[in-house]
Amino acid sequence: MDYKTLSNGVKMPILGFGVYQVPDLDECERVVSDAISIGYRSIDTAQAYMNEEAVGNAIRKSGNAREEFFITTKIWISNYGYEKAKASLDASLAKLQTDYIDLVLLHQPFGDYYGAYRAMEEYYKAGKIKAIGISNFAPDRVADLAIFADVTPMVNQVETHVFNQQSNARKTMDEYGVQIESWGPFAEGRNDFFTNETLVAIGQKYQKSAAQVALRYLIQRDVIVIPKTVHKNRMEQNFDVFDFILTDDDMAEILKLDMGESQFFSHADPETVKMISSFKI
Repeated sequence: MDYKTLSNGVKMPILGFGVYQVPDLDECERVVSDAISIGYRSIDTAQAYMNEEAVGNAIRKSGNAREEFFITTKIWISNYGYEKAKASLDASLAKLQTDYIDLVLLHQPFGDYYGAYRAMEEYYKAGKIKAIGISNFAPDRVADLAIFADVTPMVNQVETHVFNQQSNARKTMDEYGVQIESWGPFAEGRNDFFTNETLVAIGQKYQKSAAQVALRYLIQRDVIVIPKTVHKNRMEQNFDVFDFILTDDDMAEILKLDMGESQFFSHADPETVKMISSFKI
């Protein structure tokens, strides 16, 4: 496994396993257990996914030492504000059955995220969180937090895949030492992702799938990835991306796929703000 060293010296696996849209606790515990058996040690969950408890169960039942794992969770906007965020962090620690969380992110750039971030800073300084960061934050919001917070965010998890490569946003992240992390590395299959001619043709040279090529591309661009699947064979395929290297020509061809915009929704759209803000947990 390759690692990225965050700005505070914490090492984070460059490949992890995500559990978005796996709310059934029994199924989530099963898929996380499968992922652990394959070799995944970085697990990404969130309060809004409603499955932190299942992640905690799978890790505890694995028999592996807690120190082997890198656990990420995210505070949801209905838990923003200083006091509410602290209470939600205590709840997440209990559900995950751990004394510390490796990485906690603000899930969305709406509401009282400054109050929530102050709570994260407090828990970080107390050692209950090893690294703190943000998710879905545009460059202006990244700069705002980096300038005014006591602790600069260490990670920004944003939609990143071959069709939306975040080239411009990365300039701001790099300026402040914020590590980019991808959600949706397969674009959830949009634009015929898994049969894309460029990805398929490159994959044939290495006997790899389009999905494996896409993951390898992001990894070679120093993007942390957390692909999600409930199928064990696909977990194995997603994990099998460290035995080949894309050439400069391969990388240049995949760069051409970048459309420079979201394939899902814009966080700058007021309707998106309304939709996301209406979800309470």
